Amino acid sequence: MQTSVLIVFTRWPEPGKSKTRFIPVLGADGAADLQRQMALHAISHAREVARREQVALEVRFAGGTADGMREWLGGGMDYHPQGEGDLGARMERAFRDAFSRGAERVVLVGTDCPGLDEAVMRAAFAALRGKDLVLGPATDGGYWLIGLRRPAPALFEDMPWSTDSVLERTLDRARSLSLSVHTLEPLPDVDRPEDLPIWEEGKKRSPSRLSGENISVVIPTLNEAPHIASRISELRGVSGIEVVVVDGGSADGTLDRALAAGARAYSSPPGRGRQMNLGAAKAQSPILLFLHADTRLPQGFAEAVRRTLAMEGVVAGAFELRIECAGRGLRLIERLANARSRRLQMPYGDQALFLTAEAFGQSGGFPEIPLMEDFNFVRRLRRRGRIAIVPMPVTTSARRWMKRGIFRQTLLNQMLICGCLLGVSPDRLALWYGRTGS
Repeated sequence: MQTSVLIVFTRWPEPGKSKTRFIPVLGADGAADLQRQMALHAISHAREVARREQVALEVRFAGGTADGMREWLGGGMDYHPQGEGDLGARMERAFRDAFSRGAERVVLVGTDCPGLDEAVMRAAFAALRGKDLVLGPATDGGYWLIGLRRPAPALFEDMPWSTDSVLERTLDRARSLSLSVHTLEPLPDVDRPEDLPIWEEGKKRSPSRLSGENISVVIPTLNEAPHIASRISELRGVSGIEVVVVDGGSADGTLDRALAAGARAYSSPPGRGRQMNLGAAKAQSPILLFLHADTRLPQGFAEAVRRTLAMEGVVAGAFELRIECAGRGLRLIERLANARSRRLQMPYGDQALFLTAEAFGQSGGFPEIPLMEDFNFVRRLRRRGRIAIVPMPVTTSARRWMKRGIFRQTLLNQMLICGCLLGVSPDRLALWYGRTGS
């Protein structure tokens, strides 16, 4: 057990349960994305502190699971649920557990303060060398950081949480307990829609090495005229995005529509692996994202991609899967696919795989085989590092399942995976799939 422990309090970014005050302005998905971005921002700074100061890093979360949080935020940290009770009870439990394991200095932070960076966290640990308690005052009357060098459970009892008197009451309690106190500079929290400009300014201080880098979205197409123009229009509305379409010989005017919509478009012999490799070669951005024409990316995808690829040990990433159709059968398919992706780090191709152009080149690109090119490519990538699953969904068309039926399509998918793992050649799998999948 290291003597200094940094604890980050955060929440699994579930739409409808995250940043609920922002839902009227951002919508449920947008509010969850804000939670996601702010958590990644805080974690990135916390990792720098842990690396520089030899501090143990711990995440205490609400919602989700330890495995899901680890898949999202990465290894090198301990993950524990916050548990039951109000905010005070949960914070007191976190401090008590850390001190019981031998910690001598413990700092706990939330993720709502964009000004919380590694310098501030290091200052908090430094203050605890001479003081019993350190507080980071929020301008709304609360606090965004609290540090202790010994247990003080009374600090968390009977507090009016989420009010403007929390800081004052905490300081009064500290005086009654004869605790020596150091206060850091006041900083604003982002708690309400009117605070969003504070976040926009604060996130620029993220240490992400890929912050602001452009992304090339590569779309392989074959007879996708009904979808391609709207997909390109959605993407071109996002800053820093280049759209590269590689058509495999469409007969419905897909290529012309892609050009008219403003994409850089190229022709290629058919074959998704071949098309995506050509797209990657033509792309001009340091980050590549491979997207199916019938799949929509979520709001805020670009920032999620950049932050995910900047995480320690991550070589590539993908999004959770949502199928654009009602029905319990497809909801079950989604849950199984997302559980498999997180646990095995094996996302499907329609989950929008992304990675740096450098990593793509080092991996040798997609195998140019009749099918299962994405499965084989991800297996190769997985040997080089972690495949992170971003906890926000892409939305893909249900046409495959509707054409063949949910049970039949799912069975075909699993049999192809089994055949690939057993070493059946891609050409044989393609012949078999053509006979049974028509």
